[in-house]
Amino acid sequence: MDEELRSLTERLRQESGGSAAYEHLVATEDPDVLAGVLTAPGQPLWARELAAFRLGLAGDRRAFESLVLLLNHRDPQRCASAAYALARLGDPRTARAAAALATNELRVAYALHPVRLLVEMRAPESVPALITTLERRLRPHDPYRRVALACVEGLGTLGDARARPVLNEALAHPSLAQAAVHALARVPQPR
Repeated sequence: MDEELRSLTERLRQESGGSAAYEHLVATEDPDVLAGVLTAPGQPLWARELAAFRLGLAGDRRAFESLVLLLNHRDPQRCASAAYALARLGDPRTARAAAALATNELRVAYALHPVRLLVEMRAPESVPALITTLERRLRPHDPYRRVALACVEGLGTLGDARARPVLNEALAHPSLAQAAVHALARVPQPR
């Protein structure tokens, strides 16, 4: 069993109280049963998350909307699970959705996992979204340093020269300086 799936199923087993409905969703191999959970009224969050995660791993695009909602959830474990499943889903809308979540100032507290997903995907939207998000995090007294750090590290991983100006700005922030030095070392020099 995939480690992420094992971790998710253990967490959701506790959340569901190990109910018969939980056991059924873990055991079913029918994607239509899982997709039905996503559209049926009154389903608990744990059931929707389990169904969406399993469909995402299977590449079933019916999970896309639910996974995007979970990617922007207040619970970091749900965000991480959704990001993992979205990265494996193969839906062309994923990068655009992750970029929109990463750059949404009203939801910046939940931008960490969308940022990490963008780095993993290496999509055309990734670098511009990370630059925009990082630029906004460089304001004095910004409370979202983990998001800023993920952007700096991600821009280094992506190694795109467009990131050089914002990474140079990040050098002036003590909590980001070391990561910015490492990121800049991975970004090509201008010619």
